[in-house]
Amino acid sequence: MSKPASRKIALKKKEEIAGYLFALPAILGLLIWTIGPMVASLGISLTDWQILSAAKWVGFDNYRTVFTEDLFFKKSLLVTFYFAIGSVVFTMLASIVVALFMNYGVRGQAAFRTIFYLPTIVPIVASSMLWVWLFNPDFGLLNTVLKSVGLPTLMWIYDEATVIPSLILMSMWGCGSAALIILAGLQDVPKHLLEAVEIDGGNGWHKFRYVTIPMITPVIFFNLVMGLIGSLQAFAQAYVMTGGGPNNGTLFYVYLIYREAFQYNHFGYASALSWILFALIALLTAGVFKSSKAWVHYGGGK
Repeated sequence: MSKPASRKIALKKKEEIAGYLFALPAILGLLIWTIGPMVASLGISLTDWQILSAAKWVGFDNYRTVFTEDLFFKKSLLVTFYFAIGSVVFTMLASIVVALFMNYGVRGQAAFRTIFYLPTIVPIVASSMLWVWLFNPDFGLLNTVLKSVGLPTLMWIYDEATVIPSLILMSMWGCGSAALIILAGLQDVPKHLLEAVEIDGGNGWHKFRYVTIPMITPVIFFNLVMGLIGSLQAFAQAYVMTGGGPNNGTLFYVYLIYREAFQYNHFGYASALSWILFALIALLTAGVFKSSKAWVHYGGGK
């Protein structure tokens, strides 16, 4: 082998080693802080462990209890899916409306983008405390507005019938991040397709229905997946605002896991609940990906 060729091979090996060294912190972080705890929690889910006592092997008893005896499990699933579906649908609609508004090129567009995006960077605990005041049935801003226009007031988060719709309304407040992503998709819609609709006698609705929506389905798909995963893991709202009430009306699944682990000290059972949630999210996400072949369009094709 010639010297230039051997030097080239040696240089390539050095570059590979350097690449692995640069990636090593991320790889170690993934192994130590993500994969490691996941494997450990899987083992813990097969035990009866209460931290201060030795773990007792129980096999799949925790999983059997979840599906056959735990009434709170079924309640938390219903509450979580109710919130997730409502939150994803209405936040998606709100983000599309906001993105369309920002796409019209109105004066002060940069300021509007900043205003709509700001709620997404407010810490969830801080925003939850703000919304507790807004939802107050006695002196909250929302009931004050309803009174001023002659409408009946509501109990908002203090009534089981209205607590989930109230939290869905709160989630719509944070639609700015999804709106900016959709705005990027709107600005990428080919102008010639919109002009072709005009030439064929179409109006604004025809442009939106037959050109705009199909062309932004990739970003809608992205927001749908991220919104679904995030809403199924809702926790802070219940922890800060309602404590899981009223009458377990906000007993979100992750809040149930927290309660079993850190209030009742059932870490094995909480780990089993966590793995069930992981499986549910994985199955739902896989279903959304599978369905995307029928409605997501990339570059004019499906």
